Amino acid sequence: MAATFRYRGYTIEELQNMSLEEFIKLLPSRQRRSLLRGFTLEQQRFLEKIRKAKKIVESGGKQPRLRTHLRDMIILPEMVGLVIHVYNGKEFVPVQIKPEMVGHYLGEFSLTCKQVRHGEPGLKATRSSMFLPLK
Repeated sequence: MAATFRYRGYTIEELQNMSLEEFIKLLPSRQRRSLLRGFTLEQQRFLEKIRKAKKIVESGGKQPRLRTHLRDMIILPEMVGLVIHVYNGKEFVPVQIKPEMVGHYLGEFSLTCKQVRHGEPGLKATRSSMFLPLK
């Protein structure tokens, strides 16, 4: 039996049918306080783009490319299923929004620091470490 995802006891369909005020009451304190202050102008514009994209996808069209710098945007239930390209300081990283991401920030899924991969001496190394001593 496959377990369905639940956020604080509610399925994703129930969350999508809730009003924003009811959903805000379920969030942790940091996200709740942020949303109670209201959306910024940029966040309001981005939400409108998300709603237009949802309508296009529901009518059978191809999803438009949603790109944003809003790393502090909280993932809402209405965003589930979309691919949002989030800027990490260098490039736009595609993020597939899943039900488990609801309540988190977009920036959490677009890492700003690359993992360090140390190679052999001479590969992207300094001039002094380019030569290996012969034994």
